[in-house]
Amino acid sequence: MDFKQAIIDELTERFAVSYNDATDRQMYEAVVGITRAILQKKRAKSAQLEKEQHAKKVYYMSMEFLIGRSLKNNLYNLGYENDMKKALAELGSDLEKLYDMEPDAGLGNGGLGRLAACYLDSLTGLDYPATGFSIRYEFGIFKQVIMDGWQVEYPDNWLELGGAWLVPRPDESEEVYFDGYVEENWSEKGLQTVHKDYTRVLAVPYDILISGDADIVNKLRIWGAKSLDNFNMSLFSRGEYLKSVENEAQSEAISKVLYPADDHETGKRLRLRQQYFFVSASLKNIIKEHMSLYDTLENLADKVIIHINDTHPALCIPELMRILMDEHGYTWDDAWNICTKTLAYTNHTVMSEALEQWNVTMFKSILPRIYSIVKEINRRFCEMVYADHPDKRSRIDDIAIISRGMVKMANLCVASCFCVNGVSALHSEILKNDLFRDYNDIFPGKLTNVTNGIVHRRWLCQANPLLTRLLCETIGDGFVKNSMELEKFLSYKDDSSVLARLAQIKLENKHRLADYIAKNCGVSVNAESIFDIQAKRLHEYKRQLLCALYILDLYKDLKNGRTDINPHTFIFGAKASSGYVMAKEIIRFICAVADTVNGDTKTNSCLKAVFIPDYRVSLAEIMMPAAELSEQISLAGKEASGTGNMKFMINGAITIGTLDGANVEIHQQVGDENIFLFGMHTDEVNERRKTYRPSQVLDSNPDLKEIISFVSKGGVSGKNFDSIVHYLTDSDPYMTLADFDSYKSAQQKADSVYKDINKWNKMSLVNIAKAGIFSSDRSVEEYAKRIWHLKKI
Repeated sequence: MDFKQAIIDELTERFAVSYNDATDRQMYEAVVGITRAILQKKRAKSAQLEKEQHAKKVYYMSMEFLIGRSLKNNLYNLGYENDMKKALAELGSDLEKLYDMEPDAGLGNGGLGRLAACYLDSLTGLDYPATGFSIRYEFGIFKQVIMDGWQVEYPDNWLELGGAWLVPRPDESEEVYFDGYVEENWSEKGLQTVHKDYTRVLAVPYDILISGDADIVNKLRIWGAKSLDNFNMSLFSRGEYLKSVENEAQSEAISKVLYPADDHETGKRLRLRQQYFFVSASLKNIIKEHMSLYDTLENLADKVIIHINDTHPALCIPELMRILMDEHGYTWDDAWNICTKTLAYTNHTVMSEALEQWNVTMFKSILPRIYSIVKEINRRFCEMVYADHPDKRSRIDDIAIISRGMVKMANLCVASCFCVNGVSALHSEILKNDLFRDYNDIFPGKLTNVTNGIVHRRWLCQANPLLTRLLCETIGDGFVKNSMELEKFLSYKDDSSVLARLAQIKLENKHRLADYIAKNCGVSVNAESIFDIQAKRLHEYKRQLLCALYILDLYKDLKNGRTDINPHTFIFGAKASSGYVMAKEIIRFICAVADTVNGDTKTNSCLKAVFIPDYRVSLAEIMMPAAELSEQISLAGKEASGTGNMKFMINGAITIGTLDGANVEIHQQVGDENIFLFGMHTDEVNERRKTYRPSQVLDSNPDLKEIISFVSKGGVSGKNFDSIVHYLTDSDPYMTLADFDSYKSAQQKADSVYKDINKWNKMSLVNIAKAGIFSSDRSVEEYAKRIWHLKKI
């Protein structure tokens, strides 16, 4: 393809300008338009192949798809990046500059959404037919700005430029119904239900086309909310202008923001509406597509897998039942048989607050028909347990779908789906032996494991071209398609020239991040220092606080004259949920710690700390290749898997972490000598929790006690952090203090090893070589073969 001429033609046809007069934005939109047109042609061909081969297809339901930027990913996957770069250069433009213009798509927040995006990429790259479904969030999660240490949230208007990737499909819009009431009537056909006085919202689909370094193109379909009763002319004529568009505002709020704050009733109601909105529209779309191909739903489970990614799309279960019964005339038993063979569920957490529950009164008022179905599912499930599992009768109230005035979505998923998987070996064992132990007894074999993965073509090949070049020169490019070939790199762990190249590559990536920090944070950091990075969602259990306390401990030692440590730069990236007060306070504390150590001329040549605002995929692509220590320090038994640990690992960072989530499997891959482990194990956490008293830890640890005293006396930037002090000394729910000494020892060991740079580089090389198993290609193959039973196009 002649990209130079294509760009010239696109600029002429779309903007009526020559390339000499085109603005950067016009050039960006022209390149996006050309790339999207290529994807559309490939998508049309893929769709035709799916039909011709009567392919079974997976529909991946997720509230988040954190896809990041699309231009570089698509050009790379299509194999056109170098050609496009050359064409733009001949026209006096720069592809890298266009890459930087693109905003991250505001469709996700953390690991859950990034995992979903990785899976769509890998499904496509492996030629499996798949569609993702989510919401077209107008403003995404939020743009994070730090003001005097406080997280401040601003709208992230990503659609202004990012919307160029969306293909509108108004012809496939669906109506979604809320509120009202259900009327039940008995007839010759049995019980007939009618939903009356409902509120209508139109779900308008937009497709983002997904490439994956393969011949096929899949799609992510996201739904925008539009009111069907949007403008009241009578109210407007009376001068009540705001009231005249009230219905429109309420309806369209559904697709405004990802995860509206739910620390109040209005936020909870909006979240429930969001979830039903995208589930109902998606399932209607799936059923219509299936009926157009087969004209029957009898074979639905043979041709369709609907995968529920965490509990947010759990309403797929009652909504599929509703469609089968109310719209297609199936009896309960027949509908249930289809439903339970079609739906699968991935659990992503053992955190009780993340296992969604909805107040029955609210649930019933917003979704009256759905509530009646959930109520019947619960009644039948409880009767089955009572009759068939008498040993579980005393547990019925705990495992019921509706109990104590709440609708429990995780229970609904486990009771209804044909397969339930955890996302790491440790997590899945916790599900089987603890969280879902009763279900595991009732449904033996239903619970399984598929360890998470990452798209290595993005997180290695695109994010770290220098390392990719070294790998291609040493082991060939087979690892691009088959990540397990990275293990060939092990044969170079004693090659001094390769280790030297590895060190130089890391240094160049550190300089790139240092430049970003200087430009965006106003902090000068030493690229020769250890880059110790913790980048993930801000949550208490992830224990960013533990690292912050250690920084203060190092600071105290340096103030007291210690001189034997390597220069050390601690780097944080994290967003806190807008309604999560303690998480925001931890960010404020980290920023104050950074101000304290960075502002002290006695120590800042050896110790720096930086909180980089607005953590996102494109920023992670700069941070991951620069990291030398990967902070994975959650309390054992709390992190389901993690995927940041895998991204750091494949870029040569060495994990400092607990045996939690996928850290367990990373440890199995690299061995004791190539990881810095610390902290209690899960069983030790559970045992110690029975008698844990943080005050006892402080009484036995003078250094830790001194740090807490320093904080309480305003030593951290002169600010009041009584909330942090009380949190740690009164409750310490995630045992930060209990693991502090062990964490400190692991940090000291890492510092000691770093002095032997040859040994450090060997450890780094081993981590890269052993990271292949954590590719999402491997995860997707496991799903496809063991759970979904898909065949490739």
